[in-house]
Amino acid sequence: MMASPRVRHDCGGWTLAGEVMVGVVRCPHGPSAVPPTLRRLPGPQLIVAARYTSSPVGPYLEMAVVEPARFGSRPGMCATTMVVDSAESRAAGRGKWGFPKELGTLNWFMAGKERSLRWEERGAVIRWTTRGPLLPAILPFVCLQQRADVPLRIPGLARGSARLASVEFDVPAKDDLSYLTGRHLGAHASGASLRIGEGRPPPGFAPSSE
Repeated sequence: MMASPRVRHDCGGWTLAGEVMVGVVRCPHGPSAVPPTLRRLPGPQLIVAARYTSSPVGPYLEMAVVEPARFGSRPGMCATTMVVDSAESRAAGRGKWGFPKELGTLNWFMAGKERSLRWEERGAVIRWTTRGPLLPAILPFVCLQQRADVPLRIPGLARGSARLASVEFDVPAKDDLSYLTGRHLGAHASGASLRIGEGRPPPGFAPSSE
């Protein structure tokens, strides 16, 4: 059984623990959903499946699509689709960081090296099989999100033991995300610790008082 480190909730940030799968879509051909305050950058998109065993709002599941973006000359990644099965995570994600979280029914399945996450209302499924050795991994990242009042730059750090994964994404043909359907290379991190820092507006911006 995977041990979960003690959760810290300080300085406006979150620390979460669990397991995370990231699939890399190398040549996406669909429309960008990046907010108009940001600019889409060329490069791969990410599909993410996560099972958080601990967080400041308790355990929950999450599925996300992430696109490369920039604000001015500052590059980062922008989550353009996110669904969670926790109302508390949805409220915090939207209110604190501007993540476009919506509430949905998510089901996580495990069978040996195979795992899957299904978004029931949308019929979207991420399936993956791990392979190769388990190696320590650390990944700093930056999210760029548009909160209701201001754009935010959000630093993050992921740690864990990771191995390669073969990923398949499946969604109904008429869905806006159907262009991501197919097989992709990815990585699966078990025993992961994910730190989401406090979001701060870029220089020259201040939260609206409205």
